[in-house]
Amino acid sequence: MVKIKIIFPVPSNKRYFFINEHEIYTATMIPATTAFPGADDIFRVELGNGIVILCRANFNSPSIVVSGFLTAGSLFDPEEKLGLADFTATALMRGADKFNFNKIFDLLESAGASFAVSGATHSVSFNGKSLAEDLDLLLDILTEIIQHPTFPEEQIERLRAQLLTSLAMRSQDTGEMASLAFDRIVYKNHPYSRPEDGYPETIQKITREDLELFHRKHIGPQGMVLVIVGAVEPETAAQKVIQKLGEWKNPKQPEPVKLPPLKPLSEERIERLQIPGKFQSDIVLGTPGPERKSSFFIPATIGNNILGRFGMMGRLGDVVRENAGLAYHISSSLSGGLGPGPWYVSAGVSPDNVDKTIKLVREEIRRFVSEKVNEEELNDSKSNFIGRLPLSLESNAGVAAAIMNLERYQLGLNYYREYPELIQGVTAEHILEAAQKYLSPEHLAIAVAGP
Repeated sequence: MVKIKIIFPVPSNKRYFFINEHEIYTATMIPATTAFPGADDIFRVELGNGIVILCRANFNSPSIVVSGFLTAGSLFDPEEKLGLADFTATALMRGADKFNFNKIFDLLESAGASFAVSGATHSVSFNGKSLAEDLDLLLDILTEIIQHPTFPEEQIERLRAQLLTSLAMRSQDTGEMASLAFDRIVYKNHPYSRPEDGYPETIQKITREDLELFHRKHIGPQGMVLVIVGAVEPETAAQKVIQKLGEWKNPKQPEPVKLPPLKPLSEERIERLQIPGKFQSDIVLGTPGPERKSSFFIPATIGNNILGRFGMMGRLGDVVRENAGLAYHISSSLSGGLGPGPWYVSAGVSPDNVDKTIKLVREEIRRFVSEKVNEEELNDSKSNFIGRLPLSLESNAGVAAAIMNLERYQLGLNYYREYPELIQGVTAEHILEAAQKYLSPEHLAIAVAGP
């Protein structure tokens, strides 16, 4: 018997539908009347095995998007085999009991559909797109590869070669290498210091048996989130998922990894990597930022937009690139997630301008944490945030990604309806408080990679 829990408002327009021949469940469906998804048009079902299904109808497009994640990320990788979760995730598409490698891609090509799986720090993500009539195909492929992968030896070795090639290219990329060094500094003795795609020596050590073991132990329904958006009735989509995955269990599946506390830097630290033959140096400098659920995240995000994103890359673009002419490119980023994502500045410069650029960026950060942003900057940035939200929800894929984030970060189903008011409520004082809490110009992690 499949146990489910439906989280949904229940006004007068109820619908009744069968999940199996023994039980009838009630749910409510109100047609979408706004571009912003909300509690009245997101259908949410929580299964007894831990899977959460979220569906939203869009009959303005004949397509369907299936997205989601499983809680089996690189946090579970052993130190000597970094990259195992990512390797396993990518290998899932290389063959299963019902579909071998060629069959999977023949089916997708013949339907004009796509499906991909990838690994990340906290999760294994999947994303598929097809015409609505081919929803069963996407769900069949998903069900097979996560439950019954075969990890064929020939395909595994081909994939290993591709991964090693990618890592070899990474080693010659000044931006990528500076980012890796930055993570090592800012997240010292923390899982976030490790690259999710590993190193050449760790990828070489991973065996087919390692992939099978990781799958058996870590790929399971507990914590899985599956989002379907497109031209299908949400109840119908949910029924299909329940029929295919409702009975899935994995008693070996462990609880998600609890992140240890992160100790902030007590002083500035810099690491320089030499990559011969390059004509540009890349700089990454910054600090750990707030988690996505933190009350400081939205003020910090708006502040970051002012610092190094808005227009021609904000204040940093004006000061370092336009006025001083020191950088080929410069911007700032804030990556809040389940843990403390980095708040950092990245720049590509001539090797002769590295120290000058670092000095100017540090001065600009010092100004940012000591003075409130002005009203014009603040209002322009707010308008930018509010105006680009509808654009991000124009496609089924955009809506699916947005709904998935609601569940991943437990933001609430009405988050996007409340978003404009949330943004408008941010003040210059809020931004200054967030900057002073997370950005310290005297305790920066600085990584430079170049000739």
